[in-house]
Amino acid sequence: MSGIMGIYYLDGSPVKRENLVKMVDILAHRGPDGADTWVEGAVGFGHRMLWTTPESLIEKLPLANQIGIVITSDARIDNRHELISVLQFNDCPPDKITDSQLILAAYEKWGESCPEHLLGDFAFAIWDKQKQILFCARDHMGIKPFYYYYQAGEIFAFGSEIKALLCLQEVPRQLNEVKVGDYLAANLQDKSNTFYQGIFRLPPASSLMVNAKGIQIQSYWKLDPKRELRLNSDEEYAEALREIFAEAVRCRLRSAFTLGSHLSGGLDSSSITCMARQLLIQEGKNRSLHTFSNIFDAVPESDERSFIEVVLAQGDMIPHYVHADEMGPLSNLEEIFRYQDEVISVPNHFFAWKMNDAVNKAGIRVVLDGFDGDNTISHGNDYFAELANKGEWATFAVETEAIKELIGASPISILRYYGLRSLEQLARQRKWVAFFRETNEILRYFNVSRRQIFLHHGIKPLLPKFVLQVLRFLRGHHQLESRGQALVNPKFAKRIGLQKRVETFKNHSSQPITEREGHWQGLTSGILTQALEISDQYAAVFGLEVRHPFMDKRLLEFCLSLPAEQKLHKGWSRLVMRRAMKNILPEKVQWRRDKADMSPSCHYSLLTLDRQILDQVMLNDLESIETYADTKFVRTAYDRLISNSEVYSQQDLISAWMGAMLALSLRYTKLCRP
Repeated sequence: MSGIMGIYYLDGSPVKRENLVKMVDILAHRGPDGADTWVEGAVGFGHRMLWTTPESLIEKLPLANQIGIVITSDARIDNRHELISVLQFNDCPPDKITDSQLILAAYEKWGESCPEHLLGDFAFAIWDKQKQILFCARDHMGIKPFYYYYQAGEIFAFGSEIKALLCLQEVPRQLNEVKVGDYLAANLQDKSNTFYQGIFRLPPASSLMVNAKGIQIQSYWKLDPKRELRLNSDEEYAEALREIFAEAVRCRLRSAFTLGSHLSGGLDSSSITCMARQLLIQEGKNRSLHTFSNIFDAVPESDERSFIEVVLAQGDMIPHYVHADEMGPLSNLEEIFRYQDEVISVPNHFFAWKMNDAVNKAGIRVVLDGFDGDNTISHGNDYFAELANKGEWATFAVETEAIKELIGASPISILRYYGLRSLEQLARQRKWVAFFRETNEILRYFNVSRRQIFLHHGIKPLLPKFVLQVLRFLRGHHQLESRGQALVNPKFAKRIGLQKRVETFKNHSSQPITEREGHWQGLTSGILTQALEISDQYAAVFGLEVRHPFMDKRLLEFCLSLPAEQKLHKGWSRLVMRRAMKNILPEKVQWRRDKADMSPSCHYSLLTLDRQILDQVMLNDLESIETYADTKFVRTAYDRLISNSEVYSQQDLISAWMGAMLALSLRYTKLCRP
């Protein structure tokens, strides 16, 4: 976790060092261990240093080599041994070679294809004086942030955070209304846009080249949704996963300081913590592992102490508990927005803030996190769609009954959500023989109405769109379809073309017909990018580097390639992970069927800890967002939420929070409206 920034005047104007210093200073929280700048004519780089790895203790950035190539980077490179060998650092001890030197040498050897040869988390910029180009790249999943501002023929500026760009007079602080529409419509797939007009994020797994002629952005890596791994047994799959997962954790243990690990008690964080513990013991270096766990005295439904404690009972860990029910989703926002530049899109963001504060106070700089292990391993829910599309209704029925036995999910609801949609495709293709054959098979295993199947999944998909809209209107369902779009002011939605935009992104993520397609969609979602950026920014405030083993490129590729039955089988989701963690995880965690529900905690904290803030926003601040939001809808959701009845829904909680967050975010970020 460091900070990078830079300026490139495309018209040849000289960079003023004082402007670069402003950018460096405003990101002081990202690097307490040193700061420096480099300027040469129309190009200037800056850097803030946070020591985390042993090699970072001797790293000096920005760094220039002997032939005029200069780099600034925020990076942890994991395939160091491979690169040191290939790049022929023969005369230098490995512990004297920094990660930035490896990136620079990789650029010298492979040029703009160098990111393809790197493993780890990185964002970097390289100035090639001879070619007169600025080359930038961001890691595969976007762990390290990279924002930029570009005006053709004038300026290209970049930084680890948006606030660094706003230091420059050329960069406006103007609200991007399209992003506001995306936020309110829960359209979170865009990986480039920000809430600032003209400021963009470099997408994950992308590189960027800019010179006086223009800018080019290209992807250097993509997950392959067609690759399938076939091994001989369940044991072989589990062993292969255990080896790759162990390596994903091992390479993230490289630290010059004491290590920490988030431990929630769930399968993901517990697997990382237990694997890290085992690897540290094997090293024999007597390095302690500190664990950090959220606990909820006021909201026992969200508390997982019974699972946390069974992990800690293995020993060789130093536990820390964080009272997560002492802060809410609207708490401390004035302080948070000193660092956070954009509207916050997830209501449970405050868990990370309070957790990182505790990690910092314990003197830890590097902490492991189990973020999105669910998505990486996959619960395999789209296996049901795959079985339906293959017509394997006997297996479909067996799996639904197994899930019912384990977690109580209704087989009929699973059939309706995943199974009957396969009939709609047959109807659209006018394959009526196949349609009725599949219907007969379904009726062998499920007690459903043949007439209802025919009407809703045979006839309805063939009706023109305008007819369906009329029917919805007559039934009173005339709100825009998605849950989030009901929050949007209809005039604003029309002005920015929001419906078309939502449909465009929706078309890019069509209903999956195989488990692997659904898995791939989850792993390539824009929501991941934004969640990882919030994780990075909240960690930077407290001088931390958060490392995400489940975001390891090798692990992602492996898990996506697994057969569907390794992810869901006989009602057990993520089965291959459970098998792989045998004798590493306590059985109570390894075979737990559920996870704690955080929604009661969000409800409690919003309506108890943050009630006064919420009331004030609803009373005084909603007018500030009425251009963008349907404030009547927001107030109605709020009224239901604060009533003492059972009429409110989870959607009411989200709607009230989103309206309040948008109003407060626009206040604290001081974004200028068009």
